[in-house]
Amino acid sequence: MKVTPEHNARVANMKFASVYPHYVTKVEKKGRTKAELHQVIEWLTGFDENRLQEMIEAQVTFETFFEKASLNPNAHLIKGVICGYRIEEIDNPLTRKARYLDKLVDELAKGRKMEKILREG
Repeated sequence: MKVTPEHNARVANMKFASVYPHYVTKVEKKGRTKAELHQVIEWLTGFDENRLQEMIEAQVTFETFFEKASLNPNAHLIKGVICGYRIEEIDNPLTRKARYLDKLVDELAKGRKMEKILREG
């Protein structure tokens, strides 16, 4: 599926705080914890618990969220299909980063081992 400019704009303007509760629900419903979710988010973005809470309270968009993030140097190892899009084929950097996060949350919810999710080997 090809990512459209409209899709990229929608992702950029989406508020992280509006999506975050869905991430929590998704992983907890599958027996994973909020702490594990935060570990995954911190691995990808560099945001610790306090910084993540600041982002949520500030109602930042995904654009701002990823502008302030320090993307993990191994993020490029996140591959596969998420939401109908092949991550490696997404040419818009912001949309690709948002899909990286979606993919990590999905892997966590599916019970994948943390060292595999965090691309440690």
